[in-house]
Amino acid sequence: MKPIPKQLGAAQATSLTRRWFLRECGVGLAGIAATSLLAQERPAATGSTRRPHFAPKAKSIIYLFHAGAPSHLELFDPKPELARNDGRLPPAELLQGYRAAFINPNSALLGPKYKFVRQGRSGIEISELLPHTGSIVDELCFIRSMHTEAVNHAPGQILMNTGSQQFGRPSFGSWTLYGLGSESADLPGYVVLTSAKGTSGGASNYGCGFLPTAFGGVPFRSSGDPVLYLSNPSGIDARAQRDSLDSLQRLNQMALRDIGDPEIAARIQAYEMAYRLQTSAPELMDLSREQRSTLDLYGIREVNESSYARNCLLARRLVERGVRFVQLFHEAWDQHGDLTRAIRANCDQTDRASAALIKDLKQRGLLDDTIVIWGGEFGRTPMVQGGNDGRDHHNRCFTIWLAGGGIRKGHVHGATDDFGFNVVDGAVHVHDLHATLLHLLGLDHERLTYRFQGRDYRLTDVFGHIVTDVLA
Repeated sequence: MKPIPKQLGAAQATSLTRRWFLRECGVGLAGIAATSLLAQERPAATGSTRRPHFAPKAKSIIYLFHAGAPSHLELFDPKPELARNDGRLPPAELLQGYRAAFINPNSALLGPKYKFVRQGRSGIEISELLPHTGSIVDELCFIRSMHTEAVNHAPGQILMNTGSQQFGRPSFGSWTLYGLGSESADLPGYVVLTSAKGTSGGASNYGCGFLPTAFGGVPFRSSGDPVLYLSNPSGIDARAQRDSLDSLQRLNQMALRDIGDPEIAARIQAYEMAYRLQTSAPELMDLSREQRSTLDLYGIREVNESSYARNCLLARRLVERGVRFVQLFHEAWDQHGDLTRAIRANCDQTDRASAALIKDLKQRGLLDDTIVIWGGEFGRTPMVQGGNDGRDHHNRCFTIWLAGGGIRKGHVHGATDDFGFNVVDGAVHVHDLHATLLHLLGLDHERLTYRFQGRDYRLTDVFGHIVTDVLA
């Protein structure tokens, strides 16, 4: 053991002696923290990787989260019987035990506002509002039997993204980064892009919860610095900044050795990541070097104009650079009224770019190991709201689609009844979806755990089954 320093006052000597003893004898907070880190085999940084539980089918995820609850009845789940019963009251047996969010459950039925068209070799029916998505239907797997407990936007979004309606749980992206790390040393392992309105669930949709902050999603802005205060202030050159960071890192390293708090390690990583971002982020966000044909594919007219299309192209560029998890939030789908006009406008803004992302990833050989998810937090009622042109929230069934690494192509999983009200075959809960996606990343959802406040937590809590029917 090292000798105890003598040139100290009495109070300092008592404090330092205690810290010296705990540190040098390998017990205390530093030793406990180190032991905990080793026991959980946590990656040293988000810029490093960790071995999955088994051979993965995919290594990255792009989650196109269409917040506000897109209507499955106008987009993905054709219901001719609902169309034939437009304006009639729903069957009494359909509504037994049912509680609506905002409308009288006995409201009249509302037939689909748009036609469905068979597309591709698979012949999957999809809305006329989505011609571009229709052109890639043979790459997609539709899950028409999703269901959830939540009936309002904030809890529904948080449940869909964290596996719980409670605030403070780690997001799906954070669990993925915690389990696998990132292949990018110069960009965050989990990046968040937003368009349209802000989500009801806010930062809880991409937060790290009780996981170390290094695993949280990092929001990138659409204009200016991608991250606030990324540029150096006037009078600070690169050398002065590097010297300041080196001094700060030495102080943080001293505190880390004395205290052993993993959050100090996360702080060190954050400073170094911010430094590297000053070079990597501007290059990432500069779309001027993309070919005109690529910009046209996504429907991007102005490279600096903030839009869902721009975010889709940025998502491809991010996974291309080794980012593990990219999430796009586009909240625009809450059509309690004005459904016919508004949902067409939504599709005009998003259809081309969503399809372009799949085509672009495939063309570059990235789709084989990237999973793309398209979906919201729940569906819409087959009963009318807002006069004669709106639908209420509906959690009993809704549709999402998947594409990419390990996903079955040109396939429809699950089914709902004739009115799109209840799941009648192949029900998939949020926990089942998460378990399946983690499986494709090579992670066992029952083994991916983090101990917090005396118990082991996981993304799927104590639930979740792998949906084998959607696997290639």
